[in-house]
Formats: sequence, structure tokens, C-alpha cells
Amino acid sequence: MNPRAIAVARKLLRPFPFLEEEVRVLVYLLKKKLTITSYTYLISTQNEGILQNPTAAGDNHQLLIDISELALRDVHTGIQRVVRSILQELLSNPPASYVVEPVYADAGGQLRYARKFVSVMKNKNGEVFDDSVVSVNTGDIFYCPDLYLAYPFATLIALRQRGLRVIFTIYDIIALNDPDLLPKAYNLGFSDWFAGVMMIADAIVCDSRAVADEVKGWLEEHPGQRNRSLPIGYFHLGADIEASRPTQGEGDEGAEVLAACQSRSTLLMVGTLEPRKGHAQALAAIESLWEAGVDLNLVIVGKEGWRTQRLARQLRRHPERDRRLFWLQGASDTLLLQLYAQSSALLAASLAEGFGLPLIEAARQGLPIIARDIAVFHEVAGEHAFYFQGDSSGELADAIQLWLALRAEGKAPTSREISWLSWAESTHQLMDVLINHRLYTVWPDKEGI
Repeated sequence: MNPRAIAVARKLLRPFPFLEEEVRVLVYLLKKKLTITSYTYLISTQNEGILQNPTAAGDNHQLLIDISELALRDVHTGIQRVVRSILQELLSNPPASYVVEPVYADAGGQLRYARKFVSVMKNKNGEVFDDSVVSVNTGDIFYCPDLYLAYPFATLIALRQRGLRVIFTIYDIIALNDPDLLPKAYNLGFSDWFAGVMMIADAIVCDSRAVADEVKGWLEEHPGQRNRSLPIGYFHLGADIEASRPTQGEGDEGAEVLAACQSRSTLLMVGTLEPRKGHAQALAAIESLWEAGVDLNLVIVGKEGWRTQRLARQLRRHPERDRRLFWLQGASDTLLLQLYAQSSALLAASLAEGFGLPLIEAARQGLPIIARDIAVFHEVAGEHAFYFQGDSSGELADAIQLWLALRAEGKAPTSREISWLSWAESTHQLMDVLINHRLYTVWPDKEGI
């Protein structure tokens, strides 16, 4: 489909969010039907090619790192930050006896080496590289830290028959457990992607123990989803933004908001504007505190996301905008680091998360944390965060006032004791699962990978 036509259609539909959502569902179903037809042919041709063109075994095995979504679009946040950070670390420090090869699925469903992407990443634009079709041998590992919902699993089936070991990362299963928090088209796409992972994966790695437990629990409730045991590991993400090819802003970027941070207490929220992130509750809570005479800033760093048109309009037209309310949609990583350092607390109000990267990024800067009382935040921050409960603005406003009082008395929890990993340490922890078979659990029994 024409990207420009899609962009125009989305712009026209944006004032009608519910219609836009239904159109996205229809588009997804159409693309799925066309994809199934093409991949049915692909798997037969892939099998024929593999049998006719076996590859010669070398001294080292391949570690194929899938970057299919990153190669299409890099939004520099969320999963893309994770993929970019892991890839950069593995290219710099490959595990012993493995050759690290970034790969991607092309438009036809073929798995190709991403050598042109890597050449650009390493600023070697003058060199000519061929993104040839991937060939594998027994002992090679395919690992996908990315989330590409249109993945051609038929290709992996064919390659797996050559001895390829297939592992995916699952960052969360919110689409399965809380579908109302996410767009319908995304839920459909994720459900199909998850089914494909369950069909093909030899193991999965989650980004937290909480997600690993959720996946195992979901499989226990849906035993028909997989017909063989599933080894499950987990690792924690890195906190050093500067190690993930950070984006740079202009020299005076954010001067106004940074000055505001120095003039009064500031709560910082980091994440795309979407219902599950709790921005609406947070704004309403802050408004009630303003009315009560509490003088503080709310700074939101994140792009406009799904079903937030009303909230986005409210933020843009708010009488406190650029005074005590700041919404930064395109903040660079450099500015984000400054905000972590100069704010009074991180407000993590998400209703559901797979990890909570802003928590450890904040902890690395010593920024106190006010977090919703959910399991994964406890896993990440332990007793070193101030937790709140409740979905109403009044409950959050009361929690913020209590935190302000505790801070004034020097009794608010400090984040400095939160243990965080560098991306190098995070990737090492990940490789310990992938290569050294360090498991957390197995569904449904205790077999090894």
C-alpha cells in the first residue's frame, strides 16, 4: 500500500477516532489475507531452496539478530531503544564462537542480512553491501528482540528445518490480558504474532520476571496455544541512554522547561500518550492540586498515541501550557537526560507495563519515583519508590500531596538504591539465557532448552 496515501487517510480520519480504529481493523484483516496467500507459496519455495543449496559450516555459529521493525522505522524510544542498544552492544562485543549478523524480513517474506543498515549505523555509507538471503546451519541461533507484528513465520519454519534455533523476546502481553487498553488492530496483530511465536519458538526471553510469570500463567489457562514445552527466561533492560545512540537536540532545546524545573517542584512523565499510561488521571490530579494552591509543574515527554485526541487537545489549549504544564512531543535523548536530572520526581502512572524503562533511567540520575502499585514496578524499584493505588484523580492527588509532605520531612523513598544495569550488562544477562541456557522456568514441565 502507498505510504503517502495511508498518511493522508490517517490525517482525514484522525478527528473520528472510533471510525479510524475500525478502518485500521479492516486494513489489517485485508493485509492478513493477502499475506497468508503469499506466505503459503513462500514456505514451499523456501524449503526447496534450502534443500538444494545447503551452506557450508564454519568454525563459528551465526547469531542472527532480527531488526525487522527497527529497519523500517526507528522511533528512538520503547522497544526500538532496546533493540538498538542490544544490537550495538553485540556488534561491539559478540559472544565467543558466534558471528553476530543483524537480519530483517523483506516485503516478500525472505529473511535477509541487514548489512546496508549496519553500514549506515557504523557511518560507512560509502561501502557497498549486499543484503543477501540468509543461509543457516545447525547450531545457528535466530533471536528476535524486535516486535514486527507482520512477521513471516513460514520463513522461520523452513530455516528451522536446517537446524536453526529460534528465540523471541516478549515484552508484555497486555493485548491478551487487557485488550481495552490498546487499539483493536494492534490486539489482532499481536494475537496473531503471539500465536506465531508459540508455534515456532524454541524458547522465549521476557524483559521481566513479571512478564515471564504472565506468559506462563496465560499458557496454563490456554493449553491449546502450544503443543510442546516452552523454556522461559528473562533479563532486565539497561539504563544508560548514552549507550543507545542517543538523539541530540538543538543547543537551546528545552531551555524554558528546564528553567521551570528550577523554579518549582516538577513531576516528570515519560512515555507515549495513550490510555494505559495514566496521563489523563495525572493531569486531572495536578489540576486539583493547582486549585488547592499547590505550586508544581507537570512535564510530559512523549508523542501523541492511540485514542488521545481529546487529551492532546486539552494539553495544547490548557491555560497552564508552557507555564506549569509542558508537553514535549519531540524531546531529544539529551534533553530527557537533563529532565531526569532536574525534575523532582518521575510519575509512573501506567496501568500496565512489561518493564518500565523510565524507572531505571530515572534511578540512574537519582530521581525519586512515584509509581502505580503494579507488580512489575515493584520488581524494578522494590521498596525504593513511593507507590500509589486508585484510578481517580482525587486518589492520585492525595498520593502526590503525601509524597510532597514526606519529601519535606526527608522521609520520601530515594531511588538511589535501585539496582540498574548498563546496556552492556543487560546484553550479557540476555546472552546468559540465550547461549548458556540460564532459564527462569519452563512451561509446563522442567525440561531444559
